[in-house]
Amino acid sequence: MGIKDIHNVYFIGIGGIGMSALARYFKFIGKNVAGYDKTETPLTKDMVDLGVEVHYKDDLELVSKTYLDPNNTLVVYTPAVPNDHGEYNYFMDHGFQVRKRSEVLGLITKDTFCFAVAGTHGKTTTSCILAHLLKETGTPITAFLGGISEDFNSNFLLEGSEYSVVEADEFDRSFLRLSPDVACITSMDADHLDIYGNSEELQKSFKDFANRIKPNGKLYVRNGLPLEGITYGIEDGSDYCIRNIKIDHGSYIFDLDSPEANLKSVRFNKPGRHNLLNGLVAYAMAIQAGSSPNGLADALASFKGVQRRFSYQIKNSSFVFIDDYAHHPTEIDAAFQAVSEMHPGKKIMAVFQPHLFSRTRDFVDEFARSLSNFPSLLLLDIYPAREKPIEGVTSQWLLDKITSPWKKLIEKSELISEINAFSPEVLITFGAGDIGLEVPKIKKELNIVHKKL
Repeated sequence: MGIKDIHNVYFIGIGGIGMSALARYFKFIGKNVAGYDKTETPLTKDMVDLGVEVHYKDDLELVSKTYLDPNNTLVVYTPAVPNDHGEYNYFMDHGFQVRKRSEVLGLITKDTFCFAVAGTHGKTTTSCILAHLLKETGTPITAFLGGISEDFNSNFLLEGSEYSVVEADEFDRSFLRLSPDVACITSMDADHLDIYGNSEELQKSFKDFANRIKPNGKLYVRNGLPLEGITYGIEDGSDYCIRNIKIDHGSYIFDLDSPEANLKSVRFNKPGRHNLLNGLVAYAMAIQAGSSPNGLADALASFKGVQRRFSYQIKNSSFVFIDDYAHHPTEIDAAFQAVSEMHPGKKIMAVFQPHLFSRTRDFVDEFARSLSNFPSLLLLDIYPAREKPIEGVTSQWLLDKITSPWKKLIEKSELISEINAFSPEVLITFGAGDIGLEVPKIKKELNIVHKKL
C-alpha cells in the first residue's frame, strides 16, 4: 500500500512523541487520522485540537467505522503496545496493513534525501538542531522529531519534501528500517538491555545501521566510537572540531574547524558539552544540503532548544529551575556537567524519577554513582512505562546506594513542599516518565514563591 492509496490512518499509541509527529504528517497531507492511547496527555489534546479522533479505552466499539476497511486503512502501532491489546489483535487478524512507526517513516522518506540521527543519547536535540539549521537556510525539509522544538513549537515540520530529517531509534532495532543518505551516530552506551541482552549486541545493531546508509552516503560519528566515519569532537583533532571554548553569559563562544571552513567566535546558547557536540554534528550534516558554513553558524546561534532537554523554566538572579529528560547514567552525568559549568558555586537540588524497572536493575550502580554527584537529591518511585515490577528493584534500593550528603525518597505529592523547605538556588528535575507533567505545577508554585521574596 503506497501513500497515495491510503485514505485513513489509525494509530495505536497516538500519544507517543514520535507517533504524534507521524499523525500530524498524515493529517497535514489530507488523510483521515484517528487513534488510541491509554491516557490523555498534552500531546493527545493537541491531536484533538487538530481534528483527530482520540479515545483512551481499548475498545473496538470506540473506533469509527471509517477506519474498519482494510482496503484503504493503514494501522500504525508503537512497540510499547502489549501483545494482548484488543484493537491491535483485531487489525492483525482481519487483513489490515499493520506497520510499526519505523516502517512508515521508511516508506515516507524513501524518495527523499534522508538525514537520520542515531545514538543512545542526543538524538532528539541533534535532530531538532538539524531541522532548525536546514529551515533557517531555506532547505525544503520534512522533519519528524522525538521532542517539541522550541523554535517551531512542534515535533513536526513541513517546509517541503525534497529532504527529510528523522530520528533513527535503536529501541527494538527500529532504525534498521531506514536507508538514509546521511546519518550520524552520537553515542553507543549500553541501554535497552531488555531488548538486546548485552552491550555487544547493541553495538552490533549500530554497525548494522551504518551499513544501511545508501551508496555514496556519509556517516558522521563522535570521535572515539568504534566505527568508521567522518569524526566530530571537541579539542581532539576530529574532522569537525570545536576549539577555544569560552563561556559568555550562559552561552558558548568557540572556533569551529571543518573541511569546508574555519569559523571564529561561533555562538551556541544551549548549556553542556554534550549539546555542543550535538550542535556540531548537526552543522556537519547540514553542509550536505548545500548550506553555507556562515549561514549555518548564524542559525546555530539562534537555536532556542527542545522542551525537556536542559530546558530553563525559571532563570533569574536569585533562582534557576531546569527540566531535563535524562534517564540514563550518561545523560545524568551530562546534566551535572552542564549545571555545574553554568551555575558554579550555587546550592543545587536534583529531583530524579527512574524510568523502567529493567533499566534501574541493569544500571543501578551507575545510577548511584551519577546521582551521588548532586549534593542534594529527591528521588521518586520508578516509572514503570510498559513493564511489570521486578522483585527487589525499587527506588529505595537505589537510594541506599547513593552517597549524596542529603537524599530523600518522596511521593510526587510531596515535591513542592520538599523543594520549598530546602530552598535551593538551582533546581533540576529529570526523568523520562510522567515527571514532565509535574513541571508546570512546580514552575507555577516556585514563580509565586520567588515573587514574594
